[in-house]
Order: sequence, then structure tokens, then C-alpha cells
Amino acid sequence: MIRLRVPEILRSRDFRLLWGGQFVSLLAEQFFLVALPWLVLQLTGDIFAVGTVVAVTAAPRAVFLLLGGALLNRFSPRTVMLYSNLGRMVLVAVLAVLTVSGSVQLWMLYTFALLLGLGYAIYLPAQAAIVPRLVCKERLHAGNAITQGTFQLSRALGPVLAGVLIAFLGTSEVGATAAPDPSGVGIVFGLEAASFLVSAITLVMIALSPMSHERGRDARRLGIVRSLGDGFACVWRDKTLRHYFVLIGLVNLALLGPISVGLPVLASARFQGAGAMAYGAILSGLGLGAVCGVVAGGTLRRPPGRSFPAALLGSCALLGVGLALLGALPSAGASAAAAFLIGLAEGYLTVEFITWLQLRTSREELGRMMGILLFTSLGQAPLSNVIAGALMGFGVSVVMIAAGGFIVLVALIAAFSPSVWQLRETPPLAVQKVVPWSASLPGQAVGIEIGASTN
Repeated sequence: MIRLRVPEILRSRDFRLLWGGQFVSLLAEQFFLVALPWLVLQLTGDIFAVGTVVAVTAAPRAVFLLLGGALLNRFSPRTVMLYSNLGRMVLVAVLAVLTVSGSVQLWMLYTFALLLGLGYAIYLPAQAAIVPRLVCKERLHAGNAITQGTFQLSRALGPVLAGVLIAFLGTSEVGATAAPDPSGVGIVFGLEAASFLVSAITLVMIALSPMSHERGRDARRLGIVRSLGDGFACVWRDKTLRHYFVLIGLVNLALLGPISVGLPVLASARFQGAGAMAYGAILSGLGLGAVCGVVAGGTLRRPPGRSFPAALLGSCALLGVGLALLGALPSAGASAAAAFLIGLAEGYLTVEFITWLQLRTSREELGRMMGILLFTSLGQAPLSNVIAGALMGFGVSVVMIAAGGFIVLVALIAAFSPSVWQLRETPPLAVQKVVPWSASLPGQAVGIEIGASTN
């Protein structure tokens, strides 16, 4: 049975503001991910320099996701998102001026990449934590589906728009001897800075209710390190959370590297003469599957009882099957279909698990829990990429098939744990917090302020 919640949730002014601002901000992030490596190529013509700058951008996302979650124990998600956007706006604006004026140098790009990666890492947990404050419990599935779908849409549109803008506003030549004109990249950076400003304005317009002064004093007394320690202890004491976080961590460890490192290698080696087209088809299949999975997670009713953990475990197993098929199938069309399965399972699993975790976790703990979850998932990317790159010598097909089999095996082993089948929205008394979910009316903004920060 399908729940038609999306039209209703968009009647909420605050959610529409969040949605629009988030889309603009995420689109700007995709602009940066295209423009930065292109600028490095224009300046140096060195592929190794491109790789190291991209790595510097990604590293903080793995390390500081936990910091972003812990900050939400002291400040509201909107405050964290607002200052993250304003900080990144200033950084990108300075980078745009340096680029257009021709003053930018490679060492500067490492600095900007590090700081902007840090800003993005702080932004992500707050983005996940703010949705339950703006929508009621019954609309949380739809809210998560829209935000996750927006992320997928920005990934699809952002690189294309950035590439078109760079091509029309600058030059397509790279290399030290090509006399490159970086003005196109600089203008894209300027547009990105403007996008962060738009997103910040929408956040200012969102209304969140302040938290009680007593809770604010408790939040101020709790340090960042102590907050992170308490969060990990909470996950460890709860067997169900512990098993699912370990499951998600292992799945992402086996999945992310073979996808990001292996896909271009696979397309180039297997589909000679049509490598670029095959690569694009596989990426399109992956993206289309993710959108369909997000829509399914946001519109279909959650499976009742033990069917829900079975659906989560089945989604994990489907990820593994899709990855193994991607490594084994001989044609580009079949590979794109396998990528569609991966995206479908990933999109559905993301919406369902995040919604369950949001419903299960008290709001003052949600930001920290989202930080731990994002660290468990996205934080595996650098290690997974290194492992996948090191194993590529055995053949990309071997790596993908082995990684897919490992994911299926992990899901099967998890199915033998009784804790995995005990999914419930109310946490055990040992970790349950005193602030429950609000029984607000549909469309009413739900929220409390964390810490002493102002809205």
C-alpha cells in the first residue's frame, strides 16, 4: 500500500525552505567537486596533484563527521548548517577572486580543499538531524525521501551544469603548456559562493522552537570528547544498534571502493572503444536505481513486524548481488542493470534505516547519532578506496565479485543474530532519553534548541 505523503509535506513552509536551500547548497557542492580538480589540471597538468587535492577534500569528511554530530549536542542543527554555509561561502568567494585574478597557486588549493571538506563534514549530520524537527512523525519517511532524492538529483545535475559553465566561460584546455584561462572555473566558484548565501538565507527563515534553559546548561557542560564517548557507548550498549552499525560499516567498506575505483577501470578495460559511453551508462543506472529506491522508501509503507529487518537485510544482500553481477556481466547494458540494482537497494536502505533511527532516537541525541552513522558509512570511503586500489592487480572483476560475495555473507551472518530482528522505535530504558517525540499536528514544525545558541 502506498502512502501519498509528499504533496502534504510540501505544504509546510519550513520544510520547503529547507528543501530549497538544501538543493542549492548540494548543487554548489557538486560544482566544487568538478571545478577544483579541473583547476588543478589547468595549473599543473599533473594527475597526481589532482588525486592528492581530491583526497585532502575527502579526508575531513571521514574524520570530522563525528565532530559535526557532537556539535549538535551544544547547538541547533540550523545553527550548525548556517555557519557551515556562511564559512564555505567566504572561502569559496576568496577562492573565486584568486582564481579569476590569476593569483591562485597549488598550495592554496590544498588549504581550501581541507577547510571546505571540514565545513561539509560538519554540515551533513546537522542536515540529517533537522528533518525530524520540521515534520511530524507520520511524514518522516516522505521528508527523508525528498531530502535523499534531492541529494541524488544534485549529483546528477551538478557535474553537468558545472562542466557546461566551465566550457562556455573559460577554456577546455589543460596542462602547463596550454596557456589555460581559469576565468570559467573562477566564475563557477563565484556562483557556488552565491548558492551558499541563498542556502543560508533560507535557513535563517526557518523557525525552530528554543530548548529549555536547563537542558542548555547540561549541553554546555558536556564536552565534545565526552559527547562522542557517550554516543559510542550508547551504540555499544544497545545490541540492535551495535549490530546494524557494524553491518552498515562492513557493507560500505566492501562497496564504496569497488564502485569509485573499480567502475572507471571496468569500463575502460572491458568495453574498449565504448568505455566512456559504458561508464556513463553504468553511472546512469546507478543514479536511476538510487532515485527509485529513495521513492520506494518514502512512499511504500514500512513492512510490519519481522518483515522490516528482513527488508533491510535483503537490501544489503541485494547490494552484494548487484556488485558481483557488475563484475561478471559482459555487456554494458547488463552492467547498467546491475548498477541499477545497487542503487535501488542503497536508496531504499538509506531512507528506511535513517527514518527508523530518527524515530528511535531522542532529538537531543539525534545529531550525535547521525554523526556516528555517517562516520560508519561515508567514513569508510578512504580506507575502502585504498583497499580496492591495492587489490586491483588481481583484476577488477575479481575484486567486484569478491566484494559482492563478502557483502552477501555479512548479511547472512547478521541474519543469525536475534538482536538484528528486534527492531523497535523505542530504545531500551538504559539509553532512553527524557525528551520524547512530540505529538504535533501534521505540518507543524517540531523542534527544541540544543545548547545556548540562538536561532
